[in-house]
Amino acid sequence: MAKQALHPRNPHQGLYDFEKLIKNHPPLQKFLEENDFGQLSIDFANPKAVLALNTALLVHFYDVEAWTIPAGYLCPPIPGRADYIHYAADLLASSNEGQIPIGPQVTCLDIGTGANLIYPIIGIRAYHWRFIGAEVDDLALASARNIQKKNDFLKAQLSLKKQPEPHSIFKHVLSKEEYIDLSICNPPFYESQEKATRATLRKQRNLKQKLNIDRRNFGGQQHELWYPGGERTFISRMIAQSQAFAKNCCWFTSLVAQENHLPKLYKELEKVKPVEVKTIDMGQGNKRSRILAWTYLTKKQQKAWANYRWSRTSR
Repeated sequence: MAKQALHPRNPHQGLYDFEKLIKNHPPLQKFLEENDFGQLSIDFANPKAVLALNTALLVHFYDVEAWTIPAGYLCPPIPGRADYIHYAADLLASSNEGQIPIGPQVTCLDIGTGANLIYPIIGIRAYHWRFIGAEVDDLALASARNIQKKNDFLKAQLSLKKQPEPHSIFKHVLSKEEYIDLSICNPPFYESQEKATRATLRKQRNLKQKLNIDRRNFGGQQHELWYPGGERTFISRMIAQSQAFAKNCCWFTSLVAQENHLPKLYKELEKVKPVEVKTIDMGQGNKRSRILAWTYLTKKQQKAWANYRWSRTSR
């Protein structure tokens, strides 16, 4: 299988320029080492090295200051997260005669924004959108507030909200009088802690590492990694609950990591009868994923939505 390229607008193309990254974040220096091909890299199995790389990327590409997350919380690969944002921008453009809407008139709901605020950071820097970050975990929410406090560009264009019910997606976060243009989500992948642990140990064996169930290279807490029924159940609930907010959002979306979940998710979508469903393929190297997107608006309604909300914010 050929390696799949990142989105054309994704700034994280090709090999990392470690010389530039170190200038922006000197602590990355101590994690650099030559890989098997004689190139400078980091040990991606080392959580501290991954954290240092992410920090450097955020400083260099997105002018982020004082980015920290609590120990053990998810430290996601930034190039893949950026891909989601850029493909989501194309999705909105499909409702706007091919023009990407930009500016704070565009509102995106980040479901499970996490301790790291990666999606709002990228979306605000790339397209100047406004974000609502919803989160169930108190410590993750406190971390997100701390990052926002230390970065002026996040203060005016990001609202953080506590989701008090773990199985609610939109309720308590959105009111029936509130409108958003896009919802995004990176749902928990595993069905249980046991399966998440087995996956961690399997990865460590493949990399010939010492087995340690508490050492995940990208981190992750319980609510970030597993959910009863896993990814498919979480997205199925999101689909079912989206119907109550059918006219409040132009496009609902979710990342789908496992392709074999798509047939069941399509059946769930048939139950709520959206007007249009799209599956957008993404990939980073040999890793493949996709965005599942649906809307309850007809083409005519999408055009009216775009004209009313985005007419002065497109490119």
